[in-house]
Amino acid sequence: VVEVVDAISSRFAEGDFVMVAHPDFGTRTDGGYSQFVDVPESWLMKLPEGLTPLECITLGTAGFTAAQCVKALVDSGLQPDDGEVIVTGSTGGVGIFAVMLLKLLGYQVVAATGKPERHDDLKRLGASRFVSREELVDDSPRPLLSAKWAGAVDTVGGSTLATIIRSTKPHRIVTACGLVGGHELKLTVYPFILRGVSLVGIDSALVSSSDRIEIWRRLANEWRLHNLTELATIVPLEGLEQSITEILQGKIFGRVIVRLD
Repeated sequence: VVEVVDAISSRFAEGDFVMVAHPDFGTRTDGGYSQFVDVPESWLMKLPEGLTPLECITLGTAGFTAAQCVKALVDSGLQPDDGEVIVTGSTGGVGIFAVMLLKLLGYQVVAATGKPERHDDLKRLGASRFVSREELVDDSPRPLLSAKWAGAVDTVGGSTLATIIRSTKPHRIVTACGLVGGHELKLTVYPFILRGVSLVGIDSALVSSSDRIEIWRRLANEWRLHNLTELATIVPLEGLEQSITEILQGKIFGRVIVRLD
């Protein structure tokens, strides 16, 4: 999120707060941690009315991705009384926001995590119960497992995702957006052709402008999460390296916001 200080554009003016929403920014194009950047106007979208700049920064790509997953579940016709929805990697960025959004919409949320010390935090955000990482890994050759999940937001991949797919109720969907647990998916076609389970891949980079605007509109209105800034830890640029180390060590719960001034 940046403030426009100079613009040659009919869409944006000095003083506007905008989001840079393009997969090249900060990856193939430098500028992710710059105080001033010069980007094409096609890379920008105005902040949605109803959200402050800090709230948008706190949500970031993780909140946007979580909202995509939840939208896919909602659009599939999933109702709160259909059963439990499992969220893996629930202490990560996408996982935290998925738990919060699902709770906001009235779903029964089961949080999967290997950090029991975070159960109280997740319960406060909306989790109704918890399962361990180990409970979600079944490497047996059985093509189908007992059907228990009405839906899933998976941020892990690998054996965890395969187990969840084999454990999902008939005609329900599993959304997948991560691969920290591995990029391979070892299963048969039986969950798809005998139970009609759907696997929906979630990509936050190559999203159409209209879909991106709609997701952010929901996050600013009917899906608005309150007390977002309580999840934010603000650090100066010179403190970023330490924060990254703590993130890699699994010590951070919530979001790290870098202050560039």
